[in-house]
Amino acid sequence: MHATQDETEPPSAPSAALRPGLRERKKQRTRDALIRSALELFAERGYEGTTVDEIACAADVSQRTFFRYFAGKEDVALAVQQMVETHFFEAVCERPAAESPLTALRTAVMSSWDTIEEAIASVVPLELHLRTYQMIQTTPQLIAAHLRRTAELEDRLTEVIARREGLPPEDPRPRILVAAFSGVMRETGKRWGLLMEQDMEEFRRQTAAYLDQIGPALAENWRS
Repeated sequence: MHATQDETEPPSAPSAALRPGLRERKKQRTRDALIRSALELFAERGYEGTTVDEIACAADVSQRTFFRYFAGKEDVALAVQQMVETHFFEAVCERPAAESPLTALRTAVMSSWDTIEEAIASVVPLELHLRTYQMIQTTPQLIAAHLRRTAELEDRLTEVIARREGLPPEDPRPRILVAAFSGVMRETGKRWGLLMEQDMEEFRRQTAAYLDQIGPALAENWRS
């Protein structure tokens, strides 16, 4: 068993003015180490075959420290995916008000790809994230949790779109649009997740191609 790290500052820590920033960086390093350790173990032993104790030991921290950062295995398994979704949501919120709702959603997805790979790579190797994404798609407990979080994200996106357009909460159009958009994203992700040889650029291309079909797919007559 490895010796575990504690969460306290060493006696020689810099002045009090610097301590909050140092503590936050240390916490972020510990959190990232737990994520990397967990995803590496999941890739090696499978989700069900990995315990919280093993994750904590691999990250060189105590089990108590693990639970300071994550509620359990499910939480740490979805941590990077949650980061991706948060990145996308923030991109939607930053889109110009003059854009149509669908354009704002589509552009936010495509533009967020410009920086998300770097953000992922700062925590785990991109290839490990891709393997984890496939694991999420094929593990009942994780896909259920992922879909639950997706539903929560859809609610937040609906509120943003309604507010952008100055619509009352009872107007169904924002929710219908977000549901259609999310359906396309889920279908693209599901297909891509089954083909591990594909890279992020291919995922981006497929996503753009699928999103471009929302309008035609909603046309009244597909035969014309």
